[in-house]
Amino acid sequence: MNQYSRDDIVRLVEEEDVEFIRLQFTDMFGNLKNIAITASQLERALDNKCMFDGSAIDGFVRIEESDMYLYPDYSTFEIFPWRPQQGKVARMLCDVYRPGGEPFEGDPRYILKRAIRKAQEMGYTFKVGPECEFFLFNTDENTMPTTETNEQAGFFDIGPLDFGENARRDMVMTLEDMDFVVEASHHEISPAQHEIDFQYDEALQTADNIMTFRLAVRTIAKRHGLHATFMPKPKSGVNGSGMHVNMSLHKGDKNVFADPADELGLSEEAYWFIGGLMKHIKGMAAITNPLVNSYKRLVPGYDAPVYIAWSATNRSPLIRIPAVKGDGTRIELRSPDSAANPYLMLAVCLMAGLDGIQNQIMPPARVNGNLFEMTEEAREQAGIRKLPSSLMEAIEELEKDTFICDVLGEHLCKKYIAAKREEWNQYRAQVSQWEVDQYLNKY
Repeated sequence: MNQYSRDDIVRLVEEEDVEFIRLQFTDMFGNLKNIAITASQLERALDNKCMFDGSAIDGFVRIEESDMYLYPDYSTFEIFPWRPQQGKVARMLCDVYRPGGEPFEGDPRYILKRAIRKAQEMGYTFKVGPECEFFLFNTDENTMPTTETNEQAGFFDIGPLDFGENARRDMVMTLEDMDFVVEASHHEISPAQHEIDFQYDEALQTADNIMTFRLAVRTIAKRHGLHATFMPKPKSGVNGSGMHVNMSLHKGDKNVFADPADELGLSEEAYWFIGGLMKHIKGMAAITNPLVNSYKRLVPGYDAPVYIAWSATNRSPLIRIPAVKGDGTRIELRSPDSAANPYLMLAVCLMAGLDGIQNQIMPPARVNGNLFEMTEEAREQAGIRKLPSSLMEAIEELEKDTFICDVLGEHLCKKYIAAKREEWNQYRAQVSQWEVDQYLNKY
């Protein structure tokens, strides 16, 4: 993270010939929005005087209270490497404020900041590493996205089997130009599916990075004549795209999840954190898996979790403990998908884990066998519950989990649930091609 001062930004804009600055913020669905200003308006923006119509953003405010202000976070100043080198374009991520100077309670970035403050009050720093998956599909003659691809590559394949290798290389180089530390990139299991992993960092920085990552990946894909999608399950019959989240808590330089005396190298805090996640995961699902389409990924047979269990030895449960020990000890939550709003997703993960620590919630016994090979009776005897199987079920679980509702805040939670109910109702009213193929001739 860059520690820019106001004077640093003014100087950089002048020295680097930056002509446009995009003031970016995120709506409750995780979509990046922005207002573009010219360099002549920079000081006004740095004085937090740039206003926008909040009523135009789903889930923000009503038309009679629509004036909202953008407060730039100086540390997020970045020059876009894909824009012209004369008259460059830069951006700053912003927090949203009300006219009276109060943080807007429906701003997802504010909600994560509030959760981080709670962790800090308990002496913790929350660190996160995401595994971001996406598909690269062909576009049609009008450059509109399709779900078509001619490649048949799989896990870790290389060119010429991997048709997206060059695009992925350019994405990595672009991200590094934007100060990302990219740890690995590779072709994923499904044709046209890819993964890029960047360095573990503090939660707010990671959420900001995920938003920047999505923008960069989509932009570079388009330059290669491709469409990058973070839709969880764009095609039936193949694995969907997840965003596994690796989490740990730290006190100073110490990873508090690590305990070399434990069989799995986990501390009491780690076990309690797992317990909190498992307690609240059904209520969190509408955030970690926010789309109707998300639940097409969470089905047996496609390497995505379906059952609420944890393990250190296999990848079928919801939570996995990677083999690394010591400072690298972490908890991997495998249910979130690539469409999740990273600010809200990390806020509910953190607060659920902290609830586990505060109330010393021990998780059930770990499951070492393949959950998908267990019988339904065996899972019931072991007390293994299922994740929600639809967006509607997830919404109902969110409404029942008052703790997670409180994490989101009354304003956002009410707006989010209403929007997701409407999404579900629109979906229910559709007649799919599968239904036509299955029933039209029979009935």
